[in-house]
Amino acid sequence: MNYRKIIILATCLTFSLCMYAKRWKEADVVELINRVNTYWQTNNSPEVRAFWDNAAYHTGNMEAYFLTKNEAYRQYSESWAEHNKWQGATEPDPQKWLYKRYGEGMQYVLFGDWQICFQTYIDLYNLAPDERKIARAKEVMHYEATSAATDYWWWADALYMVMPVMTKMYKLTGDEVYLDKLYANLLYCDSIMYDTETGLYFRDGKYVYPKHKSTNGLKDFWARGDGWVLAGLAKVLADMPQNYKHRQFFVDKYVRLARAVARAQQKEGYWTRSMIDPQHAPGPETSGTAFFTYGILWGVNNGYLSEKEFRTTIKRAWKYLTTTAIQSDGKVGYVQPIGERAIPGQTVDANSQANFGVGAVLLAACEYVHYLRQ
Repeated sequence: MNYRKIIILATCLTFSLCMYAKRWKEADVVELINRVNTYWQTNNSPEVRAFWDNAAYHTGNMEAYFLTKNEAYRQYSESWAEHNKWQGATEPDPQKWLYKRYGEGMQYVLFGDWQICFQTYIDLYNLAPDERKIARAKEVMHYEATSAATDYWWWADALYMVMPVMTKMYKLTGDEVYLDKLYANLLYCDSIMYDTETGLYFRDGKYVYPKHKSTNGLKDFWARGDGWVLAGLAKVLADMPQNYKHRQFFVDKYVRLARAVARAQQKEGYWTRSMIDPQHAPGPETSGTAFFTYGILWGVNNGYLSEKEFRTTIKRAWKYLTTTAIQSDGKVGYVQPIGERAIPGQTVDANSQANFGVGAVLLAACEYVHYLRQ
């Protein structure tokens, strides 16, 4: 056992005994962030590929860095980016670039799961500018933004993977073409998986009701899928200029989705994997819950959602995350494994952990610090 693990074990026992005997303070949340992130980084090398699951963790790690200024966090993401040569999928010939179906090969350059890494690359560039850090992001995203196609985002996850890349590219270049493509791509996505009745998103076209139904014959909205969307919209609004011509479209969509999400929360604070049919896949799930918590906290903190309206939602979600999801040693449990739907009978427990789940918890915890500062 190395010294970092010893420190974690020594401090977490005291923390777990006293935390709920007192009110949360900013320092308590920062300690929690450090405990969770230190556990992950101690047990996982940064030298892994730039695919979506690893990249989603790094979006949370970077928020932890911005909040704490812990250089170890920035260096961890920098090492990951260097390992991947600041690229996603590496195929050099644009004529071979693919996106219209799932793919992990190097030709899937335009597939959103290989583009989320650009969020972190751009963040790292802004901290220490060096053109090589953003060269591939510029090449790929400029190609997409100036292309005629608008069907790039055909699954809900892409709205977290790529929408924030578009707004970051706008801030980087000042070119509104990225915002316009963001809007056009989202309109296409809405046309195939947005449920106008509820304001929620089906994961993709395969799950649209009534073609697909939950166990009890209801609409089957996958929590992590809608978590990606709400969190992605929050990130987009944070970077989108106030005077952008379509900004109100994004605001309205975000507020409606946040309210629909809050209505589906379980009294224990979590969201079940099938959001409006708890019996389809019962029990807690952390990744969707954490993304929802982050997205709602961001809205309250930035004046888009009423604190009074969402206070109970936040309180319940935070209690779930801090008493059930996060284990005493900093491990984040109850994360549904990689997939695309709520699966009846699938085991999700305290030992179910994943990189993207840690990233989501870090996002939520960082935003909770801002909430305490209000």
